[in-house]
Amino acid sequence: MKSVVADYRYRVCCLRIVPVSGSPIYLTDYPRDLVMSGHTYLSTSGYQFTGYDSRSDLSPASIDIEGIAGLAGISRAAVASGVFDGARCYVFATTWTSPVEDQEPIVSGVFGKTALLDDRFQIGGVSLIDALNQSVGQIYSAACPKTFCGQEYGGCKASLAANTVTGMLTSVTSASVFSSSARTEPDDTFGAGTIQFTSGPNAGLKALEIKSFSGGVITTFEPFYYLPVVGNSYSMVRGCRKRLVDCQNRVGGSNVLNFGGFPWVPTGSIYTQVGKWG
Repeated sequence: MKSVVADYRYRVCCLRIVPVSGSPIYLTDYPRDLVMSGHTYLSTSGYQFTGYDSRSDLSPASIDIEGIAGLAGISRAAVASGVFDGARCYVFATTWTSPVEDQEPIVSGVFGKTALLDDRFQIGGVSLIDALNQSVGQIYSAACPKTFCGQEYGGCKASLAANTVTGMLTSVTSASVFSSSARTEPDDTFGAGTIQFTSGPNAGLKALEIKSFSGGVITTFEPFYYLPVVGNSYSMVRGCRKRLVDCQNRVGGSNVLNFGGFPWVPTGSIYTQVGKWG
């Protein structure tokens, strides 16, 4: 049972979206903006909270939201570049007479992949209880499963600051191929790394994974939403191919103890072979 319930006479619903990168979005279905806890929840201009489904069993609740791209703080570029993919969302009820953030929690969830339909966006998600339906446990593979530069318990522990560089573009071939003459590092140094623009039309959009790096030329798997421009500044993180040699060479050989792969464990095709008597 809920400990606090908003007064039904003045009840309004609010939604807080916390993307993986970028600033949170605050929305409310009240006709006017509401200010609470130092945040301004925008009125329902350009979006519609289309539904929330919940059951009494442990099945995850579903959350849906749709709206017009470019309004209510949700830009078309942010949706198309995947800023809201995997974002956390928090729905709660309060009273418009004296609004209190998270006064009556309704559901906390995670958004799935967003979709653009002309100038409209659709976002669907599930509640955090869906984590109970996920298979968990450690798997054994030759590749390291850890996130490069992750500082969590038992993580990679390589220094993010020491593996991050900044610079400016000196030439642009396409939205996914560009170069920086300041990058004189060996080939593939930034392969499997990420690059994010800090100025220009793509500033604020999510970082993209780097497909290849050679002679200062950077190629990403996906194109940036806007065509980069010469002079745009960027922040780039070195990559890791998840091999033991990366721990030995890319971080000075001091990170081998944190390597999480098992390159010497035989595969199933090896240990299931039947021996032959000679």
